Amino acid sequence: MRRRQVVNILFHGIGEPRRPLEPGEAKYWVGVDRFHQLLDEVAGWPSVRISFDDSNSSDLEIGLPALRERGLTATFFVIAGRLGQPGSLTADDVRELRTSGMRVGSHGMWHRPWRRLGREHMHEEFVQAREIISAVVGAEVDEAACPLGRYDRAVLTELRRLRYQRVFTSDQRPASPDAWVQARYSVLSHHSPTTLRAAVVAPGPLRRMRKSAVGVAKRWR
Repeated sequence: MRRRQVVNILFHGIGEPRRPLEPGEAKYWVGVDRFHQLLDEVAGWPSVRISFDDSNSSDLEIGLPALRERGLTATFFVIAGRLGQPGSLTADDVRELRTSGMRVGSHGMWHRPWRRLGREHMHEEFVQAREIISAVVGAEVDEAACPLGRYDRAVLTELRRLRYQRVFTSDQRPASPDAWVQARYSVLSHHSPTTLRAAVVAPGPLRRMRKSAVGVAKRWR
């Protein structure tokens, strides 16, 4: 990894899902033992940040204890419309994450792509969802993660206008520590510590160039 860069590692579900999964979602769930192995791996990396998307109940039940055991912190991006639903975090769960020293951000209202949203739906995803989550934690929420990794220039323009302080994507590349847009590496069900390290630490120059180009294309389309 080059100097002055940070690696953002993104987890989703851990263990057995306790809600119906969306099409294609299963590949983002990892077993409990594998999660602990992966967490031990990334804990030893320099300049790493950890986050969790999708408001799964495993965030609190499995993720939080594992982070505490290792003295780690993470950001949990909450889907406001899923609060209290079966298999998802409750409001009390989110407050516990916050009081345990974790950061809480917005993953929108309904886990739908943010590209090509109308004004009403954009307001729901960017404003109303943040207001709900802020009320739960009793503090301002100023970070957002793009659902399904999908965004474009219009999305970023609106998030900046609404004064989000940082926006997280799933562009599979390192990020500058202070950048407004933070690319992340998604952990997949097939990843082992060895394969994750290979994908992140030594992906090769061609792969790095391709991932960088993808991020540029998304920001300008």
